[in-house]
Amino acid sequence: MSHRNGRGGAGEQTESAEGGASEQMSRRRLVTASVLAGASASAGAALAPCAAEAQPRRRERVEDRVAELEAHVATLERQVARAHARGAVENVWSRYQYLHTAFRDAEIITDLWVKPGTPSISAQYTNTGVYNTWDSVMAYHRNRPSPVGKLLVHFTTSPLIEVAEDGETAKGVWIIAGVESGMSEPEVAARAPANFFEPGLVEGKKVWAHWVQCRYALDFLKQDGEWRIWHFRCVEISRAPFSKNWIAFASEMQANQRTSQFHNDLAYFGDDGRPVFMPPVDGPPKSIAHSYRTDRAFAIEPPLPRPYRTFSETFDY
Repeated sequence: MSHRNGRGGAGEQTESAEGGASEQMSRRRLVTASVLAGASASAGAALAPCAAEAQPRRRERVEDRVAELEAHVATLERQVARAHARGAVENVWSRYQYLHTAFRDAEIITDLWVKPGTPSISAQYTNTGVYNTWDSVMAYHRNRPSPVGKLLVHFTTSPLIEVAEDGETAKGVWIIAGVESGMSEPEVAARAPANFFEPGLVEGKKVWAHWVQCRYALDFLKQDGEWRIWHFRCVEISRAPFSKNWIAFASEMQANQRTSQFHNDLAYFGDDGRPVFMPPVDGPPKSIAHSYRTDRAFAIEPPLPRPYRTFSETFDY
Protein backbone atom coordinates (compact mmCIF):
# COMPACT_ATOMS: atom_id res chain seq x y z
CA MET A 1 0.00 0.00 0.00
CA SER A 2 2.82 2.28 0.90
CA HIS A 3 4.39 1.65 -2.50
CA ARG A 4 1.09 2.42 -4.27
CA ASN A 5 0.76 5.67 -2.32
CA GLY A 6 4.32 6.66 -3.31
CA ARG A 7 3.78 6.17 -7.06
CA GLY A 8 0.52 8.08 -6.93
CA GLY A 9 2.16 11.20 -5.41
CA ALA A 10 4.91 11.40 -8.05
CA GLY A 11 2.37 11.15 -10.88
CA GLU A 12 0.35 13.98 -9.45
CA GLN A 13 3.43 16.19 -9.27
CA THR A 14 4.34 15.40 -12.92
CA GLU A 15 0.85 16.17 -14.19
CA SER A 16 0.84 19.40 -12.23
CA ALA A 17 4.19 20.48 -13.74
CA GLU A 18 3.08 19.63 -17.28
CA GLY A 19 -0.13 21.61 -16.84
CA GLY A 20 1.79 24.68 -15.67
CA ALA A 21 4.15 24.54 -18.64
CA SER A 22 1.23 24.25 -21.01
CA GLU A 23 -0.44 27.27 -19.52
CA GLN A 24 2.77 29.30 -19.77
CA MET A 25 3.16 28.36 -23.47
CA SER A 26 -0.43 29.34 -24.17
CA ARG A 27 0.10 32.69 -22.52
CA ARG A 28 3.30 33.23 -24.51
CA ARG A 29 1.48 32.40 -27.70
CA LEU A 30 -1.28 34.84 -26.86
CA VAL A 31 1.24 37.56 -26.08
CA THR A 32 3.17 36.85 -29.31
CA ALA A 33 0.00 36.89 -31.37
CA SER A 34 -1.04 40.11 -29.73
CA VAL A 35 2.35 41.70 -30.38
CA LEU A 36 2.37 40.53 -33.99
CA ALA A 37 -1.14 41.80 -34.53
CA GLY A 38 -0.17 45.15 -33.12
CA ALA A 39 2.98 45.29 -35.16
CA SER A 40 1.08 44.37 -38.29
CA ALA A 41 -1.51 47.03 -37.59
CA SER A 42 1.23 49.58 -36.92
CA ALA A 43 3.07 48.63 -40.14
CA GLY A 44 -0.13 48.82 -42.15
CA ALA A 45 -0.90 52.18 -40.66
CA ALA A 46 2.63 53.33 -41.45
CA LEU A 47 2.60 52.01 -45.06
CA ALA A 48 -0.82 53.39 -45.93
CA PRO A 49 0.40 57.00 -46.31
CA CYS A 50 3.41 55.80 -48.39
CA ALA A 51 1.13 53.96 -50.80
CA ALA A 52 -1.13 56.96 -50.99
CA GLU A 53 1.87 59.19 -51.73
CA ALA A 54 3.30 56.77 -54.34
CA GLN A 55 0.17 56.79 -56.51
CA PRO A 56 0.42 60.48 -57.50
CA ARG A 57 4.14 60.03 -58.19
CA ARG A 58 3.39 57.10 -60.48
CA ARG A 59 0.74 59.16 -62.25
CA GLU A 60 3.20 62.02 -62.66
CA ARG A 61 5.81 59.69 -64.17
CA VAL A 62 3.25 58.28 -66.61
CA GLU A 63 2.06 61.75 -67.57
CA ASP A 64 5.67 62.91 -68.08
CA ARG A 65 6.36 59.89 -70.29
CA VAL A 66 3.21 60.51 -72.31
CA ALA A 67 4.24 64.16 -72.78
CA GLU A 68 7.70 63.05 -73.95
CA LEU A 69 6.18 60.63 -76.44
CA GLU A 70 3.77 63.25 -77.74
CA ALA A 71 6.64 65.70 -78.25
CA HIS A 72 8.65 62.99 -80.02
CA VAL A 73 5.71 62.16 -82.30
CA ALA A 74 5.23 65.86 -83.09
CA THR A 75 8.92 66.13 -84.03
CA LEU A 76 8.65 63.07 -86.28
CA GLU A 77 5.53 64.49 -87.93
CA ARG A 78 7.38 67.74 -88.72
CA GLN A 79 10.35 65.81 -90.12
CA VAL A 80 8.08 63.67 -92.28
CA ALA A 81 6.23 66.76 -93.53
CA ARG A 82 9.51 68.48 -94.46
CA ALA A 83 10.80 65.35 -96.19
CA HIS A 84 7.56 65.17 -98.17
CA ALA A 85 7.85 68.87 -98.99
CA ARG A 86 11.41 68.36 -100.23
CA GLY A 87 10.24 65.72 -102.68
CA ALA A 88 7.36 67.91 -103.83
CA VAL A 89 9.70 70.86 -104.42
CA GLU A 90 12.08 68.73 -106.47
CA ASN A 91 9.14 67.47 -108.53
CA VAL A 92 8.13 71.07 -109.31
CA TRP A 93 11.61 71.82 -110.61
CA SER A 94 11.87 68.59 -112.62
CA ARG A 95 8.45 69.26 -114.14
CA TYR A 96 9.61 72.77 -115.06
CA GLN A 97 12.56 71.38 -117.02
CA TYR A 98 10.46 68.77 -118.81
CA LEU A 99 7.94 71.44 -119.85
CA HIS A 100 10.63 74.04 -120.65
CA THR A 101 12.54 71.77 -123.01
CA ALA A 102 9.25 70.80 -124.71
CA PHE A 103 8.26 74.50 -125.12
CA ARG A 104 5.07 73.98 -123.09
CA ASP A 105 5.31 77.35 -121.35
CA ALA A 106 1.57 77.83 -120.94
CA GLU A 107 1.60 74.99 -118.40
CA ILE A 108 4.62 76.50 -116.67
CA ILE A 109 2.70 79.74 -116.18
CA THR A 110 -0.51 78.16 -114.87
CA ASP A 111 0.85 75.18 -112.95
CA LEU A 112 4.29 76.06 -111.61
CA TRP A 113 4.64 79.80 -110.99
CA VAL A 114 3.01 81.61 -108.07
CA LYS A 115 -0.37 83.17 -108.72
CA PRO A 116 -0.84 86.69 -110.11
CA GLY A 117 -0.63 89.31 -107.39
CA THR A 118 1.83 87.33 -105.24
CA PRO A 119 4.15 89.87 -103.57
CA SER A 120 7.87 90.05 -104.44
CA ILE A 121 7.86 87.63 -107.39
CA SER A 122 11.12 87.85 -109.35
CA ALA A 123 13.23 86.30 -112.09
CA GLN A 124 16.83 87.08 -113.03
CA TYR A 125 18.46 85.43 -116.04
CA THR A 126 21.62 87.52 -116.48
CA ASN A 127 23.54 90.33 -114.80
CA THR A 128 21.55 92.86 -116.85
CA GLY A 129 18.77 93.10 -114.26
CA VAL A 130 15.71 91.56 -112.64
CA TYR A 131 12.04 91.15 -113.53
CA ASN A 132 9.88 91.76 -110.47
CA THR A 133 6.25 91.85 -111.59
CA TRP A 134 4.11 88.87 -112.48
CA ASP A 135 3.52 90.17 -116.02
CA SER A 136 7.17 90.89 -116.75
CA VAL A 137 8.25 87.50 -115.40
CA MET A 138 5.66 85.75 -117.57
CA ALA A 139 6.71 87.75 -120.64
CA TYR A 140 9.60 85.31 -121.09
CA HIS A 141 7.18 82.36 -121.24
CA ARG A 142 4.35 83.92 -123.26
CA ASN A 143 4.35 83.06 -126.96
CA ARG A 144 7.61 81.15 -126.66
CA PRO A 145 7.66 79.18 -129.92
CA SER A 146 8.41 75.53 -130.58
CA PRO A 147 10.50 75.73 -133.76
CA VAL A 148 10.85 72.72 -136.03
CA GLY A 149 14.27 71.13 -135.68
CA LYS A 150 15.07 72.72 -132.30
CA LEU A 151 16.29 70.45 -129.50
CA LEU A 152 16.85 71.27 -125.82
CA VAL A 153 17.91 68.63 -123.32
CA HIS A 154 18.58 69.66 -119.70
CA PHE A 155 19.80 67.00 -117.28
CA THR A 156 18.98 68.21 -113.77
CA THR A 157 21.45 67.20 -111.06
CA SER A 158 23.07 68.07 -107.70
CA PRO A 159 19.93 69.20 -105.84
CA LEU A 160 20.46 71.10 -102.59
CA ILE A 161 17.07 71.84 -101.03
CA GLU A 162 16.16 73.42 -97.70
CA VAL A 163 12.55 73.52 -96.53
CA ALA A 164 11.76 76.11 -93.86
CA GLU A 165 10.86 74.78 -90.43
CA ASP A 166 7.50 76.53 -90.68
CA GLY A 167 6.79 74.60 -93.90
CA GLU A 168 5.73 77.70 -95.85
CA THR A 169 8.75 78.26 -98.12
CA ALA A 170 11.71 76.34 -99.52
CA LYS A 171 14.99 77.08 -101.28
CA GLY A 172 16.72 74.95 -103.89
CA VAL A 173 19.84 74.97 -106.05
CA TRP A 174 20.50 72.69 -109.04
CA ILE A 175 23.03 72.24 -111.81
CA ILE A 176 21.86 71.32 -115.27
CA ALA A 177 24.01 69.98 -118.09
CA GLY A 178 22.77 69.40 -121.58
CA VAL A 179 22.49 70.54 -125.16
CA GLU A 180 20.70 73.40 -126.88
CA SER A 181 20.46 73.30 -130.64
CA GLY A 182 18.54 74.30 -133.75
CA MET A 183 18.77 75.55 -137.31
CA SER A 184 18.61 79.01 -138.86
CA GLU A 185 18.22 80.29 -142.36
CA PRO A 186 21.61 81.57 -143.59
CA GLU A 187 20.35 85.15 -143.95
CA VAL A 188 19.03 85.04 -140.37
CA ALA A 189 22.25 83.48 -139.04
CA ALA A 190 24.21 86.31 -140.65
CA ARG A 191 22.73 88.68 -138.02
CA ALA A 192 24.19 86.63 -135.15
CA PRO A 193 27.83 86.12 -134.15
CA ALA A 194 29.46 83.63 -136.50
CA ASN A 195 31.02 81.63 -133.67
CA PHE A 196 27.54 80.57 -132.47
CA PHE A 197 27.20 78.28 -135.50
CA GLU A 198 28.83 75.13 -136.80
CA PRO A 199 30.76 75.17 -140.08
CA GLY A 200 28.79 74.33 -143.19
CA LEU A 201 25.07 73.79 -143.78
CA VAL A 202 22.56 71.05 -142.94
CA GLU A 203 19.57 70.93 -145.29
CA GLY A 204 20.55 74.37 -146.49
CA LYS A 205 20.53 75.88 -143.00
CA LYS A 206 23.10 76.96 -140.47
CA VAL A 207 23.26 74.82 -137.34
CA TRP A 208 23.82 75.99 -133.79
CA ALA A 209 24.54 73.09 -131.43
CA HIS A 210 25.83 73.98 -127.97
CA TRP A 211 26.97 72.15 -124.87
CA VAL A 212 25.57 74.11 -121.92
CA GLN A 213 25.88 73.97 -118.13
CA CYS A 214 23.86 76.20 -115.79
CA ARG A 215 23.16 76.70 -112.13
CA TYR A 216 19.60 77.44 -111.08
CA ALA A 217 18.64 78.89 -107.70
CA LEU A 218 14.99 79.17 -106.72
CA ASP A 219 12.71 80.06 -103.86
CA PHE A 220 9.39 78.25 -103.57
CA LEU A 221 6.20 79.38 -101.87
CA LYS A 222 3.40 77.10 -100.70
CA GLN A 223 0.06 78.33 -102.02
CA ASP A 224 -3.22 76.51 -101.36
CA GLY A 225 -1.27 73.41 -100.37
CA GLU A 226 0.88 73.35 -103.52
CA TRP A 227 4.53 74.34 -103.99
CA ARG A 228 5.13 77.02 -106.63
CA ILE A 229 8.11 78.93 -108.03
CA TRP A 230 8.45 82.34 -106.37
CA HIS A 231 11.97 83.63 -107.09
CA PHE A 232 13.95 82.35 -110.09
CA ARG A 233 17.65 82.74 -110.79
CA CYS A 234 19.59 81.29 -113.70
CA VAL A 235 23.38 81.49 -113.99
CA GLU A 236 25.05 80.05 -117.06
CA ILE A 237 28.24 78.31 -115.97
CA SER A 238 29.65 77.56 -119.40
CA ARG A 239 28.65 77.19 -123.03
CA ALA A 240 30.42 75.98 -126.14
CA PRO A 241 29.53 75.05 -129.70
CA PHE A 242 29.77 71.34 -130.43
CA SER A 243 32.95 71.82 -132.47
CA LYS A 244 34.71 74.01 -129.87
CA ASN A 245 35.63 73.60 -126.21
CA TRP A 246 34.17 75.91 -123.57
CA ILE A 247 37.52 77.46 -122.62
CA ALA A 248 38.20 78.60 -126.17
CA PHE A 249 34.63 79.86 -126.52
CA ALA A 250 34.80 81.74 -123.21
CA SER A 251 38.01 83.42 -124.36
CA GLU A 252 36.33 84.52 -127.60
CA MET A 253 33.34 85.87 -125.68
CA GLN A 254 35.59 87.88 -123.36
CA ALA A 255 37.47 89.38 -126.30
CA ASN A 256 34.39 90.37 -128.32
CA GLN A 257 31.98 92.78 -126.66
CA ARG A 258 29.37 92.40 -129.41
CA THR A 259 29.30 88.63 -129.03
CA SER A 260 29.07 88.90 -125.26
CA GLN A 261 26.24 91.44 -125.39
CA PHE A 262 24.33 89.38 -127.95
CA HIS A 263 24.57 86.36 -125.68
CA ASN A 264 23.44 88.32 -122.59
CA ASP A 265 20.42 89.78 -124.35
CA LEU A 266 19.37 86.61 -126.18
CA ALA A 267 16.24 84.91 -124.84
CA TYR A 268 16.16 82.10 -127.40
CA PHE A 269 16.20 81.34 -131.11
CA GLY A 270 12.62 81.43 -132.30
CA ASP A 271 10.84 80.46 -135.51
CA ASP A 272 13.18 79.91 -138.44
CA GLY A 273 16.06 80.31 -136.01
CA ARG A 274 15.45 84.01 -135.52
CA PRO A 275 16.98 85.39 -132.33
CA VAL A 276 14.46 86.68 -129.77
CA PHE A 277 15.83 89.03 -127.13
CA MET A 278 14.85 89.52 -123.51
CA PRO A 279 12.39 92.33 -122.72
CA PRO A 280 13.64 95.37 -120.78
CA VAL A 281 14.30 94.61 -117.11
CA ASP A 282 12.38 96.17 -114.22
CA GLY A 283 15.38 96.94 -112.05
CA PRO A 284 19.04 96.31 -111.32
CA PRO A 285 20.24 92.75 -110.64
CA LYS A 286 19.83 91.40 -107.13
CA SER A 287 23.43 90.25 -107.28
CA ILE A 288 26.14 89.56 -109.83
CA ALA A 289 27.10 86.04 -110.88
CA HIS A 290 29.70 85.17 -113.50
CA SER A 291 29.94 82.48 -116.12
CA TYR A 292 33.25 80.72 -116.56
CA ARG A 293 36.05 83.09 -117.60
CA THR A 294 39.68 82.41 -118.32
CA ASP A 295 40.71 85.42 -116.21
CA ARG A 296 38.65 84.70 -113.07
CA ALA A 297 38.60 82.02 -110.38
CA PHE A 298 35.33 80.10 -110.45
CA ALA A 299 32.94 80.79 -107.55
CA ILE A 300 29.59 79.52 -106.30
CA GLU A 301 27.19 82.32 -107.16
CA PRO A 302 24.57 82.93 -105.82
CA PRO A 303 25.20 81.40 -102.37
CA LEU A 304 23.92 77.96 -101.41
CA PRO A 305 20.85 77.65 -99.16
CA ARG A 306 21.21 76.90 -95.47
CA PRO A 307 18.67 75.58 -92.95
CA TYR A 308 16.26 78.28 -91.76
CA ARG A 309 13.10 78.56 -89.69
CA THR A 310 11.09 81.12 -91.65
CA PHE A 311 11.75 83.15 -94.78
CA SER A 312 12.42 86.41 -92.94
CA GLU A 313 15.59 84.78 -91.58
CA THR A 314 17.14 84.05 -94.97
CA PHE A 315 17.98 85.76 -98.28
CA ASP A 316 15.99 85.50 -101.48
CA TYR A 317 17.13 84.39 -104.90
